[in-house]
Amino acid sequence: MIRLDLRRDSISRRIALTIIAAMLTSVALNVLFVQMAGVWARPPLTQTGLLEQIAVTTRTLEAAPPELRATLAKAASNPLLEVQWSRQRADLQLPGPGARITLEETPPLQRLLADSPRQLEGFQPSDWPADSADAHYKLVMQISDGSWLAFTPPYRSWGLSSAMRFTIIGVLALVAALLVAWVGTRQLAGPLQRFARAARRFGSDFRAPPIRLEGPHEWRQAITAFNTMQAQIQHFVAERTQMLAAISHDLRAPLTRMRLRGEFIDDPEQQRKLFRDVDEMQSMINAALGFFRDETRLEETTPFDLAELLQTLIDDYRDQQIDIAFEGPANLVFHGRPLGLKRAVTNLVENALKYAREPEVQLSRGAQAIIIEIRDRGPGIAEASLEQVFMPFFRLESSRNRDTGGVGLGLSSARSAVREQGGELLLSNRQGGGLVARIELPR
Repeated sequence: MIRLDLRRDSISRRIALTIIAAMLTSVALNVLFVQMAGVWARPPLTQTGLLEQIAVTTRTLEAAPPELRATLAKAASNPLLEVQWSRQRADLQLPGPGARITLEETPPLQRLLADSPRQLEGFQPSDWPADSADAHYKLVMQISDGSWLAFTPPYRSWGLSSAMRFTIIGVLALVAALLVAWVGTRQLAGPLQRFARAARRFGSDFRAPPIRLEGPHEWRQAITAFNTMQAQIQHFVAERTQMLAAISHDLRAPLTRMRLRGEFIDDPEQQRKLFRDVDEMQSMINAALGFFRDETRLEETTPFDLAELLQTLIDDYRDQQIDIAFEGPANLVFHGRPLGLKRAVTNLVENALKYAREPEVQLSRGAQAIIIEIRDRGPGIAEASLEQVFMPFFRLESSRNRDTGGVGLGLSSARSAVREQGGELLLSNRQGGGLVARIELPR
């Protein structure tokens, strides 16, 4: 069973308050409508003056000679009230017996016509046939000498119909419900949307800060649990990185001793092989230490000109007599970590220079992302290995020469740096031969 605890800022409390607010707003809008527009937008019958006019006309015609009553009735008619006098009730062409009305039900008539009992009947448009031209509201009254007066307004000038009243009530209730529901759902959905964005950010940015506590009690519990999990993961990865960095550092000492002992080997061929293995292990340790150092370095995000950063990098290669083509805008501001991104692009350019030819860098701005592409002309990579090459220490080349095969950490480091920016690094083979390294950064 769901418990409704109104003392705590919970989802159930907010939903209950939203429903109550919608009801109160609906009532307030109806009250405002009634107060500003009168009773259903037009005054009631007792406030229109028609009853007083009917009473005065009745007293006047009763006092007039019968032969003048028809003329006086015609003269008393106006656009708001038609008056008709007849000696016989049948001459009024009524649809049948009307609803009996007593003077007590109409105080204005009772005040002016209470000197003698009178027979009053009321008719509505629905009392006539559907296509009848006489279908109006009508009040029929028998005066003192037995003749009849009929009072007919050409249209209803007081109040609104029941259908219109119910329509107005429904519209006001709907407006109130939509207004309050919009505000209420924004208050509920806002913290949840920000929580989802922060969770996605942690998936791409390992160093993302904890999520700010906000929203109802249930949201706060979820955010607290996520922040705890995030802190534990960050602590675990930091400890693992520090441990691996320490192990890699400690391996330098035995490698140095191996090299010293190798100096006393008399066989030149065995000495050369030993030194080659020691140098390769030293290279792997240095690369691993650099990789772990980059992982633990905390670089703050800042706005910087991405186009200028790429052009500066290409200018550095041109100073070394290495020509790299560049295509892109002159300026493009991006909010991220410039050193990490420069390190990632440098690794990709170095791979293009080492394993291919004709490297080129292209920068563009899409609808959803900023794209950096490093292209080359070369052998490319087998489709099955396009994702494997991002694994640490994975190398496609069988050679163990560190000058050609490397140690297999360049692409891993590059993808890690890109993901820290909330982006992604993908590889694909280029049509006509070559490789395309595509960096997608969020706008």
